[in-house]
This record gives sequence, structure tokens and C-alpha cells, in this order.
Amino acid sequence: MKNPIGIKDIAEMLGISVSTVSRAFRDTHDVNPTTRQKVLSLARELNFKPNKNAAALASGSTKNIGVVIPFITNYYFSTVISGIQEEAYEQDYNIILYVTNDSMAREQSLLENLSTSSLDGLLVSISSDSYINEHFERLMAKGLPIVFFDRVPNNIVASKVVQDDFAGAFQATRFLLENGANRIAHIAGPKDLKFTQQRLNGYIEALKQCNRPLEENLIVHSGFSQIHGSEDTTKLLALPQRPDAIFAANDRKAVGAILCIKKHNLRVGIDISVIGFTNDPICTVVEPNLTTIEEPAFDIGKRSCALLIRHIKNKDFEIQDIILPGKLVVRDSVINKIT
Repeated sequence: MKNPIGIKDIAEMLGISVSTVSRAFRDTHDVNPTTRQKVLSLARELNFKPNKNAAALASGSTKNIGVVIPFITNYYFSTVISGIQEEAYEQDYNIILYVTNDSMAREQSLLENLSTSSLDGLLVSISSDSYINEHFERLMAKGLPIVFFDRVPNNIVASKVVQDDFAGAFQATRFLLENGANRIAHIAGPKDLKFTQQRLNGYIEALKQCNRPLEENLIVHSGFSQIHGSEDTTKLLALPQRPDAIFAANDRKAVGAILCIKKHNLRVGIDISVIGFTNDPICTVVEPNLTTIEEPAFDIGKRSCALLIRHIKNKDFEIQDIILPGKLVVRDSVINKIT
């Protein structure tokens, strides 16, 4: 009976070493792309499939990627996970999900008790109250590759993949101004989050470029829920001079704003315009439908996973900051008031 084809046979047929064939199957950074293609083509021709468990054992790889996120029920993060899963599947990796419930204490506990021997790398979106980096730095010091996405920490040297929060906020605020708004409020996220700061800066820059004054009492910081949006809007409506438009840090807060405005017998889009950030499906459920900045959630997941795998395969791969653009989605919560 003829022995089955093995890695040694492929190496002999191509005139290369067994170790080169093995590295080609593992897609390590030190294999010439042309050589790798020859190995994979011959393997397909011979109907040869490498033993993944043996390959992982030989390389010290687990083929597991940890994903740390604040929520799992949130539309944005579920879409990001879909992107991560797509890329992981294409590259033969598994994902292991860890949920912090948006708590820094749980985030710290989870990472301090993490078994690094069971993971090749980690994708992280930090909790909204996370303001220290020691628990990440300890893992990185142990040699565990980490890529941050969406909610990223300040002052840490690591690869990051985010949407263009500044540009999106600038575009949202500018759109309100161009449609007749004069006093635009911003219901923002927690102050310490980097993307909160970027969205606030985009809002401020749009006001500046349009020669509008910055009014500190029109900026309210809180959490990201619908209730937070409603509470923030209640504060704004109690001002001696209420705003005529609201830019919300995310769609859930924007929906809270819409419900609060209607509760006060004001007309959304006419008395007060509202714009959000994310393009959550709830945008087309609430009435009037919500104008928003669409975030590239799926692409953020896919790109962050691909970047992490590059770091896993090449420990010397350079740190990258990837910023992906969003886009304005116009609906009925902003009506052109300029005649």
C-alpha cells in the first residue's frame, strides 16, 4: 500500500527544505510569497492537508485569539465581532470572547487572570471607565501581542484600529449648521475615553470654522445608554435658552434625546434637530428616523484581526494606527430650515 503524501515529499518535489514547507503552511513572515504559493498549489494538486494540531504544536501556536469587549448585545460590537470572526476564519484562527460589561474592575480582573498560554494574541476594546494601562502593559511585557480597536487607551504603545471620530463629529456638526442650526448641543460620552475626546474636538472645530461660539453649558458628558441621552437632553431643555440641535456621541443617546424632545411636546427636526453616531438599526425604528454618522464596524473588526495576526506571525512587525472613515446617513431627524 502506498504511503500517504507528507511534508517531506512536498519538500523533495519542490527542492526546498522541510522547515520551509512547514513555515509556508503556517504563513510565517520569513517565507518568500512565491515559495509559499508554490507549496500551497502543490498541496492542493496532491490533495494534501497539513495536520493543523501538529503544526500548531510545532510552532508553539494555539490558533486562538482573545477578544475583549464591553458588551455583546450592542449592535456595534456584534458587527465588529462578525468582522473579527470573518478574518479569523479565513486565516484559520479561533476566537475566544471575553465580556467586561463595561467595567474597568472586571476588565482588570479578567486580564490579570488570563491564561496567556492558551492565546496567541488579544483584541481589546476598553471599558468606558478604564483609565489605567498597567494590566495591558503586563501582558505585553510577557510577549502577548495586543491590538486595540474602537475604544482605545491613551498613552500606550500598541497597534490600534479606529473609525475617524474627529472627522465624523466634524461632519455631523457641520451638517447641522448647514441646515440652519444656531445653538448645537453635544451630549458626549465619558470624558476619559479617547474617542469621546476626538468627537468633542470635531464638534468644536466645526463650530470654530463656521465662526460659532463654543458654549460650555451645551456640552454634557455621561454614559452611552438611551437613558443617559434622555437625562442629558432634559438638562439641556432646562437651560434659559435651549439648543436648536443636538449632536449625540452615539445613536442610543440620540434616541434618548428624541424621546425626551417629544415628551416635552417639541418637534424633532423642526424645533430641535438630532444627529447620532453609529447607524444602529434603531435609527430606522425611532420616529422620525435618525440622521447619523455610519461607523465601519465590520471593517474595523476585520482589519484589527488581520493586524493582530500580522503581529502574531512577526513579533517585530511595526506598530500601526489605522483610521477608517465613516459616512453621513441623512434621514428625517434633521430638516433643512434654510429657505
